[in-house]
Amino acid sequence: MKWKGTKVVAAVLLTSALIIGGCGNTAKNDTDKNSKPTNESAAKDDKSPITFTFFGADASPNWNNMQDDIGKVITEKTGVTLNAEFDVGSGGGDNKIALMAATGEIPDIIFPKGNLSTLVDAGMLMDLTDLIDKYAPNIKKIYEKDMNRLKYSNDDPAIYSINTNVGVDNVSFDAIGGFEIQQRVLKELGYPEVKTVKDFENVLKQYVAKYPTTDGQPTIPLTLNADDWRIMITVTNPAFFTTGAPDDGEYYVDPSTYEAKLHYKRPEEKEYFRWLNHMYNEGLLDKDTFVQKDDQYKAKIASGRVLGLIDQEWGYQDAENALKTAGKDEYTYAHFPVTMGPEFKDRSFQVAGVDGFGISISKNAKDPERIMKFLDWLASDEGQVLRQWGVEGKHYNVVDGKRVVPADIQNRKVNDASNFNKESGISLYLAFAPRYGDGVKDPSGNYYTTNFPEQIIEGYTDAEKETLKAYNAKTWKDLFPQESDFPAKEWGALYNMPTPTDGNYNVIYKKTQDIIRKRIPEAILAKAADFDKLYDNFLAELDKVGAKEMEAEYTQLVKARVALFTGKDVK
Repeated sequence: MKWKGTKVVAAVLLTSALIIGGCGNTAKNDTDKNSKPTNESAAKDDKSPITFTFFGADASPNWNNMQDDIGKVITEKTGVTLNAEFDVGSGGGDNKIALMAATGEIPDIIFPKGNLSTLVDAGMLMDLTDLIDKYAPNIKKIYEKDMNRLKYSNDDPAIYSINTNVGVDNVSFDAIGGFEIQQRVLKELGYPEVKTVKDFENVLKQYVAKYPTTDGQPTIPLTLNADDWRIMITVTNPAFFTTGAPDDGEYYVDPSTYEAKLHYKRPEEKEYFRWLNHMYNEGLLDKDTFVQKDDQYKAKIASGRVLGLIDQEWGYQDAENALKTAGKDEYTYAHFPVTMGPEFKDRSFQVAGVDGFGISISKNAKDPERIMKFLDWLASDEGQVLRQWGVEGKHYNVVDGKRVVPADIQNRKVNDASNFNKESGISLYLAFAPRYGDGVKDPSGNYYTTNFPEQIIEGYTDAEKETLKAYNAKTWKDLFPQESDFPAKEWGALYNMPTPTDGNYNVIYKKTQDIIRKRIPEAILAKAADFDKLYDNFLAELDKVGAKEMEAEYTQLVKARVALFTGKDVK
């Protein structure tokens, strides 16, 4: 989802190692097992103490000023300390980065998320092409097949950002999105089939009828998070997932013609919003959905009284972790690929290739060569293992050549995640440098990441394992359509595609977003008899402010991106 013209998928928070989508369907080992790690040159570099400033457009509530275990090792190995600031709200850094562009005051290093174009247009970011070539052998190795995908555009082939939120050659081994239902609900009802929105609705309706209260409070069948940009994740994005379309931000792209239009214009999606209207009028959708804040949403989930969600796990993980810490494993959530009907397939795992948000160096940065060497060390085999596994002997051991996480550490990862992350630093440094994704093995024959089937299964709670067994699955992903069911998207992840920050496009986009965020809630909260009129007026209102002109311009951007990524002559 991109705030300057597209949107974050799924995304991925700075504090989360979760990735939506992958780049293949088999585990890969593209490195020569007899090769040496490529970080010897970095080891010889200057390790004298130096501090760089940093801003991250995602919140990082567990950031510990590099006084965690991993941060201390990073400073020891590189001499670098980060004076870091993170976005404290839910706005993806919009306000802070707009201020940077206006004042010229920008930190040395920045993770701008969806605001890359704002900083590029303001002339505030360095072209990293030469720095990578001279000082980053590890980064070059990781992206050797995909350097074109780091380029900003056909017209401006500079590299302003190195993708860090998506692991290269990533294989998704688990599902973290979809429609969620508490384990206790499924068990009580005998693990019913959950494939369509009607199935989902019936499960919630049956359970709340039997148990109208939870621990003395009213049971909430379904709540959504509409706080600022999160409305896209839990309210509007599910409209395309449930109707067989992939996540292409605010647009639907025709795979044959590359023509783009606002996805709300698809007739199938109107029926999804009609269903949400029905859920509200049935009393199954939380009446506070469109007025509650993010912290209120999470507090309700942490209370255990919310039966169902439609979200990405990173959006409610803090609340779910609180339930685990309280010993309420049965109040955690199962994931299902729910659609409007059997004719549709959830495309959560349709691959977009190497493409995503990343790390940038500002033109004001002191010692950009040292910064690039620092980023490159983090991208080395040693740096990747440290960032994802932790410190050997403390967070994992090597047994018979295999990295193994001790039971007590695994227990803390599952049941005391927030405190453990703050102390260890695990998951806090992923956005600072590129890395290989899940399923890729290092020269020792071990996976770079801890997200592989055996480890994922080990991390499930007993309640999750019981639910999965009932559905004849080992992981939640087993319940979903797989990558092999769909062709790869030639245009990559459109939430990362640069869009104009001046001219008519951005003006129209802002107007359409204002309309969407006002009219979609109105249609959902309306009387059933008024829904069609309100929704049709909503679509007409979009066109009235210039949606068709905006869509035509976006179509040309998509076609140019396909040409950049594939070499096709796209007209």
